Amino acid sequence: MPAIRIPTPLRPYTNGQSEVPVQGQTVADAMENLMSQFPSLRPNLTNGEGNLRPFVNLYLGENNIHDLQGLRTPLHEGDKLILIPSIAGG
Repeated sequence: MPAIRIPTPLRPYTNGQSEVPVQGQTVADAMENLMSQFPSLRPNLTNGEGNLRPFVNLYLGENNIHDLQGLRTPLHEGDKLILIPSIAGG
């Protein structure tokens, strides 16, 4: 089963879990499964149209999914997605 690594700022939305097992054949499926398990994550990760916000980065291993097949990137047993929100300051 694939899993998604949750960064510290988003862990309050996952009951403190740093890694969440997810189901799905693609990154899109896995993200939908994650947000189904933890609905309060949805507004933090998606815009009003249901698309991932631009500052949400997903990595499969060391590869940004944008360099692969985007949300259509296939997942396999044991894959780990890493969720990295961009943080800006001034």
